[in-house]
Amino acid sequence: MDLRAKDVAELLQISESTLKNWLKAGKIPSYRLNAKEVRFSRMEIENWMIQNNRSREEFLGNQGKTAGSKPGIQHFSLYRSLHRGDVFVDVEGNTKEKLICNATTAFADTLNVDAKILAELLLGREELAPTALGHGIAIPHTREFLQKGPFDLIFVVYPKEGIEYRALDRKPVHVLFFLFATTDKSHLHLLAKIAYLSNGEFFRAFLQKKPSKKALLDFVRDWESKI
Repeated sequence: MDLRAKDVAELLQISESTLKNWLKAGKIPSYRLNAKEVRFSRMEIENWMIQNNRSREEFLGNQGKTAGSKPGIQHFSLYRSLHRGDVFVDVEGNTKEKLICNATTAFADTLNVDAKILAELLLGREELAPTALGHGIAIPHTREFLQKGPFDLIFVVYPKEGIEYRALDRKPVHVLFFLFATTDKSHLHLLAKIAYLSNGEFFRAFLQKKPSKKALLDFVRDWESKI
């Protein structure tokens, strides 16, 4: 089911007036059922967050500014999700499919879900549209599986070798952030943070070194403390 303007504003944690301004400026994908009713495709909004650098910046800049929200409510959300997840180095798999299957085997127990089912859901999402950000980074996720526990989790996987991922820039992927959120709001927020961070050359160079969980957490904590 697609979304109304009120739903999108709530998911993105922005005011409806901000959303209307983005619509007028053509900054966010939408369609009309008739002359008055605007609708949004959930998949298009998700892909918009992955692909549009400027929109990610504006989205992050509007966090905590909606009426009645507390400033900084999402502060350190990426750090917490990475801390509760894990980092896996040199995961085998010379194709996207094999890598995702091997990765899900490593962390499925933590999510209390069958590894094969999880892999099928993740690969199903990839068939709709690749989750590669470009510059060798991807964010595999599936909207059919929301984390049932109280916390969001992110598992970072470094493949043993870069793999072809159908990225728009045609570069092989060398790091994957598997995202499992508890709500649609936190899903979009974390997706935006990873995508925004990945746009920086310094962060990308840092990832090339396959940093440990501690090193990655230190980097993210320092970055989130400044935004």
